[in-house]
Amino acid sequence: MQDPKARLGVIEGYYGKPWSWADRAAQVTALKPHGYGFFTYAPKADPFLRKRWREPHPTETQAELTTFGAHCAAEGVRFGVGLSPFELWLDFGPEAKAALTDKLAALDAAGVRDLAILFDDMRGDVDGLARMQTEIVHWIAERTRADRLIFCPTYYSDDILLEVVFGKAPGGYLEDLGRDLDPRIEMFWTGEEVCSPAYSPGHLDRIAEAMRRKPFLWDNYPVNDGPRMSPFLHLRGMTGRPASLAPRLAGHAVNPALQPILTRIPMITQAMAYAEGDAYEYGRATRAAAHQVLGQELGDLVVRNLLWLQDIGREKLEPAAEARLRARFSEHDHPGAREILAWLDGYWRVTREDFDGA
Repeated sequence: MQDPKARLGVIEGYYGKPWSWADRAAQVTALKPHGYGFFTYAPKADPFLRKRWREPHPTETQAELTTFGAHCAAEGVRFGVGLSPFELWLDFGPEAKAALTDKLAALDAAGVRDLAILFDDMRGDVDGLARMQTEIVHWIAERTRADRLIFCPTYYSDDILLEVVFGKAPGGYLEDLGRDLDPRIEMFWTGEEVCSPAYSPGHLDRIAEAMRRKPFLWDNYPVNDGPRMSPFLHLRGMTGRPASLAPRLAGHAVNPALQPILTRIPMITQAMAYAEGDAYEYGRATRAAAHQVLGQELGDLVVRNLLWLQDIGREKLEPAAEARLRARFSEHDHPGAREILAWLDGYWRVTREDFDGA
């Protein structure tokens, strides 16, 4: 049963360098006061949730998952994990079912309340895809102790890029899922694009009709995890996600940027957008959130340099501009400033190999 207080939360679903467990715990604590009521652990860099899902997590990682789940519970935040059983529909036989049973038991032991079954970013041009995926998700639903199950379809957006990369979607795929999938199971959707700049009531209404349920929004801003996006810091406040959309959504999962401190700036503004409704102004919200996260002086410095940090990006910075940024942010002993300096050093650069290996 869905907790109505956990409609806004985090889906840690990016490619590239994953956060530390300390980063995750700090994020839960920092965002909970702003209304972030769930945290779903699903970094693409965890192979034991994706291509090596049949193998158990190392003992240390399993312990970290359990500890993190306890931290979430202590903070009153729902703990979730995103499991991507890679192309499981190609062979859902006894061996796969035995491995999946063991994986579900391990996640139950870690205290998972939100189980996300993620069939994103894998080939889907297979006849009967919706039928096979529905069978798998229903099989999982009968065996997990999680009290909320969220399914990410292989074609999770209208974006033609998905068919270019993963093959042509079977005809009527989303409608077949909507008809056959248990209505108690939620469904992720990223919008008209994989990284949608905005959401409209008309679009969400059409998708809800196809799904036969409200979409659970997987919001790919401020994530900056691809080869194209990682040279930019996504710091501006949320736009195109007004409070008026909330009644059309089952939930809103924000996929954060790679920088755990700086990502709080736009993420806090989404909470402000929901709280302020028509009074929300993204520019004013950006500055206010930057002050909360970084303090007034450093926050103002970030806002003044958005042109270079978010619009021009690291790879197109002229040497003189880069030197000025390094000098300005080196004056501040703050983890947010250190993240900017590390970004300038290329620490969070994401390559095609990061995608292909996940």
